Amino acid sequence: MSLWTSYYRPRTVEEAVDLLGSTNGRAAVVAGGTDLLLDLQQGRYGTVEALIDVTLVEEMCQIGTQDGRIFVGASSTHREITHHPLLTAHAAALVEGCGLIGGPQVRNVATIGGNVAHALPAGDGTISLVALDAEAELASARGRRRLPIIDLFAGPGETTFDRQRELIVGFRIPVRHDFEGSAFRRVMRPQGVAIAILNMGGWTRMTPDGRIEDIRLAVGPAGPRPFRGLKTERLLRGLVFDDDAIAQAGETLLEEVHLRTSAHRASQSYRSRLVPVLLKRTLDAARAKAMSGEFATQGEVGLV
Repeated sequence: MSLWTSYYRPRTVEEAVDLLGSTNGRAAVVAGGTDLLLDLQQGRYGTVEALIDVTLVEEMCQIGTQDGRIFVGASSTHREITHHPLLTAHAAALVEGCGLIGGPQVRNVATIGGNVAHALPAGDGTISLVALDAEAELASARGRRRLPIIDLFAGPGETTFDRQRELIVGFRIPVRHDFEGSAFRRVMRPQGVAIAILNMGGWTRMTPDGRIEDIRLAVGPAGPRPFRGLKTERLLRGLVFDDDAIAQAGETLLEEVHLRTSAHRASQSYRSRLVPVLLKRTLDAARAKAMSGEFATQGEVGLV
């Protein structure tokens, strides 16, 4: 039995949005398909009459500068992201996070838009984009809108926008300035299961004398949605970056995250032990890039 009856390949965002509207909510957007096709096969997505393949939409495949920000099209593959010099220079956390998704075969086809639209609380690309303060651009029959990426998520696998009527076009990331750096680190099961026990994205702006001027932290899975450590960020702003500050931050982050035991990932107790370790390693790496001007290396990964 076929999982869908029609397959469309639009060439513009407007054409893709028109197709979504004409199918009355019975279509799904596909690019790499590494999550969607499994969900369809295993009955987790619902009935779909049509697939709308957006890999020929040029705008959604672009990576470049736009309106003073870095634009990453939603159909950009993880391999393209990890090998793009602009992102290596300005978005190290995203390069490192995407370099950990699946294996080479998956990264060759899976896209950043699919990673975000899947709305998992520990999506590596998603956590990276939250730490980088990315903004999402969406298109529908009503036009286009932009909103902070953190506002896209309603719960595990659930978005605040209607995926059957609205399309993620791409993401805008602030350009990197002097004394700014970002990093991504992850702990995964040693058996090679490609899901995170815990992951973390960090961005910081340092002062020349080693104080934390500004900071962002994203953690997953630390709740039903991608998690931003706002209390920990407030604690760290203005502090000298040293072991005492990181130790205080680890305690605060443990107080604000919501960890649980997962049969497929790890126990709550084990994750709690990982939080301060992962925080230190993530922030050490982000600080090193901020103070030295170091870029991520192509394909660099952030394993503990």
